Amino acid sequence: MLIRALAAALPLLFLAAPAYADGVRGGQTGTLGMIGINQAWRETKGAGVLVAVLDSGVDPAHRDLAGSVRVGRDFTKGANPPDTRPQRLHGTYMASLVAGHGHGPGGRDGVVGVAPEAEILSVRVILEDDEPGFKKFNMDERYEGVMAKGIRYAVEEGADVINLSIAKGAATEDDRAAVAYAISRNVVLVAAAGNDGAEDAGGHYSYPASLPGVISVAAVTGTMQRAFFSTRNASVMLAAPGVDILGAGPGDEYWVGRGTSQATALVSGVAALIKAKYPKMSPALVAQALAGSAVAPKGTGYNTGTGFGVVNAGRALAAAALLTGYRPTASGKEAHDPDRPFATASPQPIAMVRRDRRMITFYGAAGVAGLLGAGGSVAVIVVCARRARRREASPEIAT
Repeated sequence: MLIRALAAALPLLFLAAPAYADGVRGGQTGTLGMIGINQAWRETKGAGVLVAVLDSGVDPAHRDLAGSVRVGRDFTKGANPPDTRPQRLHGTYMASLVAGHGHGPGGRDGVVGVAPEAEILSVRVILEDDEPGFKKFNMDERYEGVMAKGIRYAVEEGADVINLSIAKGAATEDDRAAVAYAISRNVVLVAAAGNDGAEDAGGHYSYPASLPGVISVAAVTGTMQRAFFSTRNASVMLAAPGVDILGAGPGDEYWVGRGTSQATALVSGVAALIKAKYPKMSPALVAQALAGSAVAPKGTGYNTGTGFGVVNAGRALAAAALLTGYRPTASGKEAHDPDRPFATASPQPIAMVRRDRRMITFYGAAGVAGLLGAGGSVAVIVVCARRARRREASPEIAT
């Protein structure tokens, strides 16, 4: 089994200048503006929502996340040598994009996430590529089911949204069951489509993003074009900025990088805003609000590179408002209860309402006459053919 962080990820992170935290906020302007965040923040900033970040761990002491992180289970225990301190780079980075609240007067400095008033649940299910136990973690069967276990744990801990900026090449039955369990508990799952776009022209699927019910996210550039590394496949639902994305790192550092991981975290933040405003909204309707409000370049429709378009937080909340009166399943007297199997009783025989004997006789006689006529025609043809053969067989008289 191979579980890998999706930015191809850490080699594509570049250290930003951390000396001027207000410069960090300025570096986020383009990304946040592109997803329509100001309009969304007029309605909610995500208060009351718990977003589980299943990743390499989150630094709860980072000044832009302090007070917003609940440290949960570490499903990688035993992979690293004893007393190895986890790096928590990728996980901190993703968490800051979801729910960073900045620091300083009025929180104006540092990283601000899409849902800055949301809470983060850190669930460690991967190691950084350069952690000493990385190879053991990927080869040891003990860690085969960590993603499924992490999803179930997050659900039991009360998560409203689960961010999965991780991927692997195949899904297990446990993975599928865990996703189905989360959806049945009204939890929204958002996952990265993958970073294999440069090598694969399309059709490469990553999991859990490609599992039914999971919102699969691609990455776009600042001009809303698919990033060259972003995987293309039919599971992609929508996209978000994924190039030159600035975020927080452990130890009050700041990083900039690219990948579908970052795009996924931004979409998870928008999902958190929807759940904050409409806490009972089902995952299916949250996905519909996100996809139906996405902004696609003019003249384009759905495509496997960017899905229905780029996420827009303000438009997504407006779309969610229109969906609040609906359910993902039909209701009413004639609706089938989805918890009950369809009836398997044998169908009743069709009753003959009226038998018109005169028309039956008429059509029957016409059929018989047609057969007789056809037979007579065949007989005439046979007689004529025989006569022709006799003439051909008689010797001609020379003159």
